[in-house]
Amino acid sequence: MSLIRNTLARIFRSREKTDLHFDADVRPAAFMRPIIEKLLDDGEDGDTYRAAVNFWRHAERPPLAIYDGDVSHCHIDGPLQFAGDYALPLGGSIFSHGVTIDLSPFEASELRDHMRAAIERAILAWLADNGRRDIIPASNQFDRQAADREAQAMIADWVARNKANRSVTKPVAEGPDHV
Repeated sequence: MSLIRNTLARIFRSREKTDLHFDADVRPAAFMRPIIEKLLDDGEDGDTYRAAVNFWRHAERPPLAIYDGDVSHCHIDGPLQFAGDYALPLGGSIFSHGVTIDLSPFEASELRDHMRAAIERAILAWLADNGRRDIIPASNQFDRQAADREAQAMIADWVARNKANRSVTKPVAEGPDHV
């Protein structure tokens, strides 16, 4: 039993399950129900979904985008504000080694565009570097259980092959087609 589950069980007087009730307008509730069900899932998926949105509790504004590096982190804050033909975030922040910067709506929009372009370049470079540009997309439905088993087997194999050598990352080539 996870630490979180143990704590929640104590909070709710050791009951394994509790009833949650929220009043909500019909339209948002229809969209939220499947998300809430995934967040409440008891298992690795639920843990992962909860971890993915946990930072929302601390955000002053709803995040439109989060960009994490090894040392640096930035977030672009919403909701988007429509001004003529433009959709601008309300702002954002950058956190890096010894630096914290609050961004204006215009700086946040410029950084968001820059980050999206960098991500696109990185994805296209990776596809080209790994010979994946000419693969035809699969037309069959995604089989989550089979795909998870295959991925877990690949990871276990990788761990077994690399036990002796902890640093297995390849150096990244630099150049005009790389970020």
